[in-house]
Amino acid sequence: MKTKIAVIGAGSWGTALAKVLEENGHEPILYSNVEEQIKEINEQHTNKTFLPELVISKNIKGTTHLKEALEGAQVVLFVVPTKVTRMVAKQVAELLTDKVILVTASKGLEQQTHKRISTILEEEIPENKRAGVVALSGPSHAEELAVNDLTTITAASSDMDAAEKVQQLFMNDYMRIYTNKDIVGVEYGAALKNIIALGAGALAGLGYGDNAKAALITRGLAEISRLGIAFGADPLTFIGLSGVGDLIVTCTSIHSRNWQAGNMIGKGHSLDEVLGSMGMVVEGASTVVAAYELAREKNIEMPITEAIYDVLYNNADVRETIVALMNRDPKSEAHSKD
Repeated sequence: MKTKIAVIGAGSWGTALAKVLEENGHEPILYSNVEEQIKEINEQHTNKTFLPELVISKNIKGTTHLKEALEGAQVVLFVVPTKVTRMVAKQVAELLTDKVILVTASKGLEQQTHKRISTILEEEIPENKRAGVVALSGPSHAEELAVNDLTTITAASSDMDAAEKVQQLFMNDYMRIYTNKDIVGVEYGAALKNIIALGAGALAGLGYGDNAKAALITRGLAEISRLGIAFGADPLTFIGLSGVGDLIVTCTSIHSRNWQAGNMIGKGHSLDEVLGSMGMVVEGASTVVAAYELAREKNIEMPITEAIYDVLYNNADVRETIVALMNRDPKSEAHSKD
């Protein structure tokens, strides 16, 4: 059955997901508050700022009116930066008239509250207006999905009916979706891997090679798992698509904004210089603050996260920080807490 999906956020990922939905026979409508961008989508059928090579189907419409996007929609897909999710969710809640499945395809933790995106949606959109909350996450870059490169990700929800409906919406011969009940683990994996990707980019910027990268990914996964498990995640989630899968792709690909940002930092640029030049949101830069504070609150050892926090916000020297990490007290890998 043809389904109308309101895609809230017309960046690279929102546009790529809208393309998949349209090719699967559904009716996505892209919402953005940037008039020039929507005009380009509707008239030129391009979104050159975010996906310069993509020709957008004429069946995909854009709008700057949130009410128009939501009217008749059965699914609302949030693809906006974490920092504005709560504000946008409030606006959506005011306009919804029927129950919809809420899907988040963004990855991060809210500043101050440290809450996951699905929690924000549940807090701001009343239960009588939602038919389940699903996190769509996994190893994926919009640039590759936009050209039908093989992509496999996870639809996670405590409501399996909602997860399976989202699975059916997106599945095709180049995009495969698995379901997962552990939305807690999926969202922590999605958010925290951006921190480790900053570190991977910094290592590359400093000239370190594959040995260092593999060590960072492996020990980074240990940190992600420790924090997620402390909040009730299933340990097995972190060896799945939204855990190690997403971590690998984000730490090894030049498509990753977080890797690119880390690479610039490794080459000597300040965080302000990096954020000013990127043009797109670098979620890891804000997520590291939330993770750092959560780790201290829960008394969880996260030395890599702490090191990246110190480099970004305490002006710690990158090379000296790496040396300090390497010279920590000897540990056993088995059951190691740090």
